[in-house]
Amino acid sequence: MASLRRYQRYAEELTGMIRRGDLPPGARLPSVREASRTRRISPATVFEAFYLLQARGLIESRPRSGFYVRHVPAVAPPRAVAAPRSRHVAVSELVFEVLAATRRPGVVPLGSAFPGADLFPLPQLARALSAGMRRLEPANIVADLPPGNERLRRQIALRYELSGTHVAPEEIVITNGALEALTLALQVVTRPGDAVIVESPCFYAALQALERLRLKAVEIPCDPRQGVDLAALRGALKRHDLKACWLMPSFQNPTGASMPEPNRRELVRMLAARDVPLIEDDVYAELYYGRHPPRPAKSFDTRGLVMHCGSFSKCLAPGYRVGWVAAGRHAQAITRAKIMTTLSTAVPSQQALAEYLAHGGYERHLRRLRRILARQHEIAARLFARHFPAGTRFSSPEGGYFLWAELPGGIDTLQLHRHALEQGINIAPGAIFSATVPFRHCLRLNYGHPRNTTFEPAVRTIGELIKLAA
Repeated sequence: MASLRRYQRYAEELTGMIRRGDLPPGARLPSVREASRTRRISPATVFEAFYLLQARGLIESRPRSGFYVRHVPAVAPPRAVAAPRSRHVAVSELVFEVLAATRRPGVVPLGSAFPGADLFPLPQLARALSAGMRRLEPANIVADLPPGNERLRRQIALRYELSGTHVAPEEIVITNGALEALTLALQVVTRPGDAVIVESPCFYAALQALERLRLKAVEIPCDPRQGVDLAALRGALKRHDLKACWLMPSFQNPTGASMPEPNRRELVRMLAARDVPLIEDDVYAELYYGRHPPRPAKSFDTRGLVMHCGSFSKCLAPGYRVGWVAAGRHAQAITRAKIMTTLSTAVPSQQALAEYLAHGGYERHLRRLRRILARQHEIAARLFARHFPAGTRFSSPEGGYFLWAELPGGIDTLQLHRHALEQGINIAPGAIFSATVPFRHCLRLNYGHPRNTTFEPAVRTIGELIKLAA
């Protein structure tokens, strides 16, 4: 967000004090009256800050006593154990079962991979489509074949420059969404039987891509706050003959984790030392809540080994199916692979987005979208903390629209998913996010549908189902 509200600033200050140890576990926070007087903010603002910290699991309220730092301030679920060996992947049947549920009419989409459609400037995009097609020269229908519309690629290159990353338009290849970009990147650097690093838990489509290409997964633990475990990655690089690394350093799906900048720099250095390409899945890059976007790993790449994949589907134009890959040294190979598979991304979609990026107020839309999602995260965190049973632990993302939850008591979230469907609610069970299935007691929850009046009743129902299953 361009600026934080007063209660958010106070909450961030207290969060820093808790994590540094200035406010140790068990410490009592200033009273609402005291904080209001010393900070010169209203009691309502203090309460909002305390409620936000409570939702994050950092503090707790004690009746007639006040607010105290929790003895277990870390609310993130524990990391997975690194897989000792590579293994073939077989998750598609389970993924298809879960995805089929998202298409049922009237289902509350807590398991959806997309935010609410009303968050996007669809009328403005329609006008951009009309204007773009009026300007389209007949010759450009052929010229917009891979690597794609030149005007759009220049606009995307400009977005990189604004974030401090230099990417030449010539290395950008337009694709049918980010998933095609990611899959093409994987395809050009591997052969069947090769081993590829993925996070654990990870985006289920990455596992499906490995399964389809007959590749082996080497799963590296992903901490819900710090991202991929670099020590485990270093060990995997020594033990395995790895051909690629598919990671999501920013607002990872499903955990919401973001790697600190020094870790990103070290990640790129480690992989470059062994000449291992990094496929960087960065589809949530624009959905950060803070003042500045995290720098992509691509920005530290000096050898063209990082293939940075993005999309407009999560931040601007779902359904237009326009993504891209800034492919570095692999740009020509990906362009040829694109021609041999789907040939071209739809020309009207490319024209519409090029027009909108040039004249449509993209930054204004993004500022509004970030504000909405950040506020919805706060609301969702409170609701989940209120309605889920004691002992449930949640991640605390700084962008995107997913929460990752670990349930107590060994509850099977695949069974929970099936029971929730009977109540008209879809969730994403943890089993679809790993080839080794160590996350059966976890689930991913989507809070990106802020105007949906069914959200709170659905959260309450899921909480009741969890309690019944315990």
